[in-house]
Amino acid sequence: MHALIIRTSILGENSSSNELINHWVSTHNPTQVTERNLAAAPIPHLDGARFAAINAPEPSAEQQPIQALSDTLIAEIEQADAIVIGLPMYNFGVPSQVKSWMDHLARAGRTFKYTPEGPKGLLADKPVTIIATRGGAYAGSPHDHQAPFVKQFLGFIGLTNVHFVYAETLASERRAAVIGDARTAIAAA
Repeated sequence: MHALIIRTSILGENSSSNELINHWVSTHNPTQVTERNLAAAPIPHLDGARFAAINAPEPSAEQQPIQALSDTLIAEIEQADAIVIGLPMYNFGVPSQVKSWMDHLARAGRTFKYTPEGPKGLLADKPVTIIATRGGAYAGSPHDHQAPFVKQFLGFIGLTNVHFVYAETLASERRAAVIGDARTAIAAA
């Protein structure tokens, strides 16, 4: 199995999501791992010039490196058999690094297309495990703006086999038990 690992935490070695990703790797033992650390090597935020470059049918010399980055990010997904995304919650949403990654993945005619029935994802589906780490408890509540957004985006590009592992209330005295429960859920997935 070839696993694509997406790390997003700004906390590095002190990150609960990174700790749980490491546990996923050790329990699922992929034969090949491609790792992208969006916190250590952030993808630039979208602006007008970057959007034009990503979507240019014939990119200029100046646009080519920008489109090449988008191509690389898409190829990482296409080449993987499974995807694992560490998703800490920052200020009720996804880390801005995740949004930049998504903005470089969403390409009309490449990862999605519009049809008379609505948008259709063009990427081949594969299992995606989202390791959602949060200081409080939000899963399934009206305050979870993160999981529905990520699931909708991934479905938009064709990835509908999405499974969430939640590690919530990490800011409480239950942290050790929460990490233990998440480790059990990861091993069972």
